[in-house]
Order: sequence, then structure tokens, then C-alpha cells
Amino acid sequence: MASGPYTTTEEFVSQFLDKTSGSNPGWFTFAVIDKTRPRSAEDEEGELAGMMSFMDTSTLHLSTEIGCIVILPKYQRTHVTTNAVGLMLQFAFAAPEYGGMGLRRVQWKTSSMNTASIKTAERLGFRKEGVLRWHMVFRGGEERQKVGNGRVLPPGSGRGDYGRDTVVLGLCWDDWWEGGGREKVEGLMARGK
Repeated sequence: MASGPYTTTEEFVSQFLDKTSGSNPGWFTFAVIDKTRPRSAEDEEGELAGMMSFMDTSTLHLSTEIGCIVILPKYQRTHVTTNAVGLMLQFAFAAPEYGGMGLRRVQWKTSSMNTASIKTAERLGFRKEGVLRWHMVFRGGEERQKVGNGRVLPPGSGRGDYGRDTVVLGLCWDDWWEGGGREKVEGLMARGK
């Protein structure tokens, strides 16, 4: 994520949640709960496994982005990411009369250096559409434990500032409904239960 890391719950709420889902109607952050784990005092439904967001959701253009994906370490390389993203895709592409959003496009953007994220998106049917070179600047990236694009910074760049190239992947309604995307994702979800 471009923001963080956060050292306290209060900092996470004020610096992330309040500035995204709390103030932007096109942004929805979901807690990811692993219901295969036992209930606890903290969560009656299962264990907190991470979070994911719909970002830049547009009712005009019928599109959204799945992003700010954080999966806690003990849930990485398990069924959690596949099932959580699968549920979000089902909701995004289902028609409103069936309880969905009726979108035409879902995109996934990630750092060009985050090969795990790119592979996850592709495994779930997203297609690589391009790379936005020098798309973001991570101010104080070194101190904030960020990874840049690995290239030399332009003259005059702040010390420790990194540049990020962003890979854009997309999954569209026709990929989902006509191209076998839904069946592929639902098959992956069924294997991971």
C-alpha cells in the first residue's frame, strides 16, 4: 500500500480508514474473516485474516478497483485471498436485482516489483493491460519500508524517496460472464475450502 506502515490501531483508523472508506463514497474497506477458524472473543464469526477494499468505485462508469489488500502472515498462501477476492468479484459483477453492483470492469493495480500480487491477479483471471511508469512517489520510502521501481531517481529527488511503476490488470464483465472467468474463480474457491 502507498500508505503506512501503521504502529497503532488509532493511527490506522485516522490515517487510513477515516481518509478512505470514512470520507470517500467510492471506497469500501472490508474485514476479511476466516470462517474456517474457531470463533473467539474478538470475533464471533471466525478470525480476522486481513482487509481488502473496493477503491475508486464509479457508478457512472460501472467500474471499481480491488486494492489495499492486506492478508495477515499466517493466512498468506492459504484459501483466504482467493475466497475473499472471489466473493468481491461475485458481488461486483452480479446484477443489482441479484444483490450485486452490476459493474462492467474490476481492475487491480500493483507495484511492478510485487510479483506475488501480479501472479495472484492473473491466477484469478485478471489480464495485464499495461504499466504506468513512475506512477507514484513514496516520500521517505526507505524509512517507511517501501520498495521502489529499482531505477535511478531523477536529479533533485528527495533522499529516500522512491518511484513506483504500477502494473494495471483488468477483469471485465465479458471475461467474467462469457469468457469463463466466473467458473474459473468459483472452481478455485471450491478447492480452497
